[in-house]
Amino acid sequence: MTKRTLKLGLVPMGVGGPGHHSHWRDPSVPTDASVSIKWYIDAVRKAEAAKFDFVFIVDSQFITPDSPPHYLNRLEPLTLLSALATATSHIGLVGTATTSFNSPFNLARRFASLDLISGGRAGWNVVTSGDAGAAGNFGLDEHYDYDTRYGRAHEYLDVVHGLWKSYEDGALVRDRESGVFLDAKKLHPLNHKGEYFSVTGPLNIQRSPQGEPVIFQAGDSEQGRDLGAQTADAIFTHSANIEDAQTFARDIARRAASAGRDPKEVLIFPGVKIVVGDTDEDARRIEEAHNRADHSFDLALNEFGRGFGWHDFRQYDLDAPFPVEALEYARKSFFTQASRITKLATEKGLTLRQTVEAVALSRKSPFVGSARTVADTIIRWFEAGALDGLNVMLGRPEQFDRFVNEVVPLLQDAGVYRTDYEDTTLRGNLGLPKPTNVRTPEPVAEVRETVLAA
Repeated sequence: MTKRTLKLGLVPMGVGGPGHHSHWRDPSVPTDASVSIKWYIDAVRKAEAAKFDFVFIVDSQFITPDSPPHYLNRLEPLTLLSALATATSHIGLVGTATTSFNSPFNLARRFASLDLISGGRAGWNVVTSGDAGAAGNFGLDEHYDYDTRYGRAHEYLDVVHGLWKSYEDGALVRDRESGVFLDAKKLHPLNHKGEYFSVTGPLNIQRSPQGEPVIFQAGDSEQGRDLGAQTADAIFTHSANIEDAQTFARDIARRAASAGRDPKEVLIFPGVKIVVGDTDEDARRIEEAHNRADHSFDLALNEFGRGFGWHDFRQYDLDAPFPVEALEYARKSFFTQASRITKLATEKGLTLRQTVEAVALSRKSPFVGSARTVADTIIRWFEAGALDGLNVMLGRPEQFDRFVNEVVPLLQDAGVYRTDYEDTTLRGNLGLPKPTNVRTPEPVAEVRETVLAA
């Protein structure tokens, strides 16, 4: 059996994502980083040199003037990843795309194209879109409710997987002498008619060396966890401590097993902020200084409503009890996140000011300390089954350099992280099996060899 090893993803947030409204003011961060292909190439090549598994490009479909700077002006994920594919050779290329506002055929084709362009390194982060305002950008009066969003997502994935299996292996003969380009018996329409979609097919593009793009998913509601456990190869999450991370991992494993899947083939990737200092105390000072520089209460308050359907919390008395009635505005937005915030405020008797401070301004990462401390913490979480890999947020450039140059070698010395890529595909490097095309019969030679070996 292949030894289980730690996986790493890079999450570049350009000029600053949620909770980091002032990040762009750091002189080491180009003010156009979120739309600069040079900045992305430099960052991703550095991650590839450190043998990261993938780069992950987040996305959303709606902004307000209160959105974080990176969200206000950023490149579309698949366009960006196609450019990065030509500048790299091994690192995976994962992008976010929503099932709520894309047609299955077009999205299946776009990801299959990225997969071929990159030689089998594409991944799709499946989301159902929690930004309620996005509906207005796609001709809808209001966003889908949770059940509809996830019902569509399940059927959407069935359609996309079916389209990705349009061509059997060997369907494109391309024999000049015989004049045969296509073996028509190996090309299959889909003819899907379901509750939400009707798609004829077939898809007009062949499979890549990894078979199909890797499916990632990020959703913490009951419906989101079920979707991930039943359909995803890897799940993005956030955990404040090792106990929460273990609980989440066990829950996903249980749901995956109930769906008839091998839980070991559903990888867990918490997103983390890593701060490396000369000592543990020095690292905490750096973290505190970054938090002070990147955050302000007013900006945090302005952004606070995103999870509540962009409800405006500036209308309330900051020092009155948290307005629990605001949860109603989150029904078709990020309801699970908003419910958690409301429960915290209610149970602790927090004011609105205290809630914003607790949720947005007082975050302390468990992955802060000297290089040795950070490495030991990662190893402890990994060996405890709390994670299979980490999504490393690219914030301050010097901090990413310290992680790559100081922490990664310690992980390699401990034998938990690779020193070189195992494969040229994203699936291969993640240790995931290549999806079979069920229409393709097993070659006779392989069957005979298997029988003889037995």
